[in-house]
Amino acid sequence: MSENLRVAVIGAGRMGADHVQRLHTRIHGAEVAAVVDIDLERANAAIAGIPGAKAYATAAEAYDSGDVNAVVIATPGFLHEEALLEALPLDIPILCEKPLTTDSGSAWKVVEAEVATGRKRIQVGFMRRYDTEYAELGRLIGNGELGELLMLHCRHRNPDTPPGFTNEMLINDSVVHEFDVIRFLTGEEITSVQVRTGKRSRRAPEGQHDPQHVLIETESGVLADVEIFVNAQFGYEVATQAAFEDGIVDIGGDGGPYLRRGGSWGGKVTPSFIERFGTAYDVEVQAWVDAAHRGELGGPSAWDGYATAACCEAGVEAQKTGGEVAVVLNEKPELYRSEGEKQ
Repeated sequence: MSENLRVAVIGAGRMGADHVQRLHTRIHGAEVAAVVDIDLERANAAIAGIPGAKAYATAAEAYDSGDVNAVVIATPGFLHEEALLEALPLDIPILCEKPLTTDSGSAWKVVEAEVATGRKRIQVGFMRRYDTEYAELGRLIGNGELGELLMLHCRHRNPDTPPGFTNEMLINDSVVHEFDVIRFLTGEEITSVQVRTGKRSRRAPEGQHDPQHVLIETESGVLADVEIFVNAQFGYEVATQAAFEDGIVDIGGDGGPYLRRGGSWGGKVTPSFIERFGTAYDVEVQAWVDAAHRGELGGPSAWDGYATAACCEAGVEAQKTGGEVAVVLNEKPELYRSEGEKQ
């Protein structure tokens, strides 16, 4: 068998197909062995042109083939719990797209199942941690050259939403990224969430209140706010401003050529998350592969997935009440504690 990771990609939708091409064309140390989708036609389309890759209707068939030693889970979130609990006993590296699961109860079951194995196998796909600008902001926070971090102001804007994108999905599918990146940047858990709904865009479909303003506080009192605007029309924008004691840092603003021509000026707006974070996805998957070869984890753990699920639950409750809702977490298992936390 090849020394590469032989990866089964579960789910051949947009994200799964994108990961298949990433693994096949841009990632070193891994190759696509299988694609799993209940729609076999779609699975076969995803592996077209990839020598040796096979399509299966179920993950069990892929695992039983004996040709798989790693898995990427890219199905819709409500299917993640079953897929994770099926993969964990195999003791293989797992990269699970966010969310870990869709609620904290099922996420905790996954955490408990992983703890029972005695080792961390699940990496959760929060790709912003691998974006160069977020990484640089994290470095500035960590080295203290601008003093203490005091506040974070986040903008998360999508051009539009697909049919069926509910009010709760603004939190569960979009602000989930801000929950994780705030935890990543501060190194702290989030303690409370509040959601304010003001004037509603006429572009928002029935049953969805867009935009919303999410207010967040961490353990040390860092305050963060998120403008989530998922029908912004103009394009895709994810940006953050960090306020320090001794300076202000902005990331994720307009990029690319800024032109002045014909009596006008401006540049291009990123059309979707694929273009904005394409490189970050590549770095994320390569980090997962490299760590897997060392028998380690290359990024966010199942605990991170559980903690963000708890934040999302608080956020959805805050949507309903308008008040401040506490984030409730179980005690962190020893498996996920850093050396500093163990002391």
